[in-house]
Amino acid sequence: MKIGIVTLPFNWNYGGILQTYALQHALKELGHEAVTINRNTVLMPFKMKVLSFVRRVILRVVFRKDVVLRTWPTKHEEKLIRQHTDRFIAEHVATTDLFRSEADFNTIDKYGFEAYVSGSDQVWRPKYSPSLKNHFLGFLANDSHAKRISYAASFGVDNWEFNEQDTKICSDLAQKYKAISVREDSAIDLCKKQLGVDAQLVLDPTMLVLKENYIALVEKDGIEKMPGSLFNYVLDLTPEKEQFINDAAKQLGLVAFSSTAKGSFRDLGKNKLNDCIFPPITQWLRSFMDAEFVITDSFHGTAFSIIFNKPFISIGNKKRGITRFSSLLKMLGLEDRLIFDFGADSLNKLNNTIDFEAVNKKLETQKKESFNFLRNALAD
Repeated sequence: MKIGIVTLPFNWNYGGILQTYALQHALKELGHEAVTINRNTVLMPFKMKVLSFVRRVILRVVFRKDVVLRTWPTKHEEKLIRQHTDRFIAEHVATTDLFRSEADFNTIDKYGFEAYVSGSDQVWRPKYSPSLKNHFLGFLANDSHAKRISYAASFGVDNWEFNEQDTKICSDLAQKYKAISVREDSAIDLCKKQLGVDAQLVLDPTMLVLKENYIALVEKDGIEKMPGSLFNYVLDLTPEKEQFINDAAKQLGLVAFSSTAKGSFRDLGKNKLNDCIFPPITQWLRSFMDAEFVITDSFHGTAFSIIFNKPFISIGNKKRGITRFSSLLKMLGLEDRLIFDFGADSLNKLNNTIDFEAVNKKLETQKKESFNFLRNALAD
């Protein structure tokens, strides 16, 4: 069966790219052909660009702040920033032609998809979704015979963020799905209460792929060993998090290292463009291979720590949504790995061992149930 995957637009986010790769990999294992619908990232509106530029001129001229004036990259600059992540997509992810706008969904029939999958990642979170309607497959004609399912779709949070109009539209569309699965246990309740549909809890697709498959990607690229042993993958670095990482390295007797861009274009600007370039995805994967311990505030950083059986601490990232972390960790009996502060109790958790034999048994059970969901949802 030929399947179209509707997920968030590609950018340079490692987890976002790898979840798409993994979902395609899982569907291929089941004997299907999967293609991800390739969409433009949402651009900053011109009005916002002007306001941002004016504000930063004031900060620089009036308040003598050392800030960059232009916070958005040009197409050429973005291409350089994404050069390694785009290469991974080109080599390992099957995609449609680029959809430059949501209107391009009108041309989707030419691909001959027999089924569509919404997910994974936070496809059902309004702040991240360019079009909630299309993430609920609203571009399909009412008389379409294509199967509609979701796999590990996420609202990101445990509260309802849809407005009244979107709730009505998406509820009507959700009724047309053959099967719905979600990534967080709280999403089951949201689907029932807000959309009027039943949903099943499944694993993030990255956890359906064997560790050995990720290692093979690293070896194919010839990525060299990382320069440290405490891998910190922190998306929202603060002085407090930085101090915690340093304290952890000292307590564990490890050397801290990272594997991501040194900074964002928004903060560094065109004069430090090279520092904004994201390293290869396979270098990021190699970091988990070589780490003796991982500290992260990323959901997928947490997921890959578990995949590679690495001791880890997950820093609660409320801005990006806590329910994703708590649901996965609860599923695997790892709730104590989640912290919200950097006091003595959190530092003490560094020395708590993880029974990965027990974790892997639970993971294998969840993996079978997740594959069964896909198998049954796509069956005739």
